[in-house]
Amino acid sequence: MILPIFVRDGKNKIESIKSMPGVNRYSVDKLNLIMNKAKKYKIPMVALFPYTPKNKKDKFGTEALNKNNLICKSLKFIKKRYPEIGIMCDVALDPYTSHGHDGLVSSGYVLNDKTIDVLIKQSLLQAQMGCDVLAPSDMMDGRIGRIRKSLDKNGYQMTQILSYAVK
Repeated sequence: MILPIFVRDGKNKIESIKSMPGVNRYSVDKLNLIMNKAKKYKIPMVALFPYTPKNKKDKFGTEALNKNNLICKSLKFIKKRYPEIGIMCDVALDPYTSHGHDGLVSSGYVLNDKTIDVLIKQSLLQAQMGCDVLAPSDMMDGRIGRIRKSLDKNGYQMTQILSYAVK
């Protein structure tokens, strides 16, 4: 079982997600509320999903590579306080791009290989911050093999990859 957790910027924030009744977004300082429930019910893994404010989005998805972004802060918070619970992170640029696509776009086309270069950097950052399972959902051709090679080369052989496409 994997519990999805939606995170948002700010302090002391819990906001309901209108399109998902009963589901909330939590600021990092409030993650203990949902993580305590995960621990109580013996949920072995959580999956983190960011709600990125528009002012942090751009056409390159650069916030995905910010070591102080919402996912990185959440990873550090959870790993420090709940080391027994695994953490899965989405690997894709759509939460960070102003155009909403999973990849870099030029002249109306998604740039597969250039996007993979960014996804590799995003994967390495998440692994460095403590992510246990990377879940690329971007659908770029060839990204799994390249991410795995990069993880292995950089000492993250134990970081797992769960490839999925449900968009």
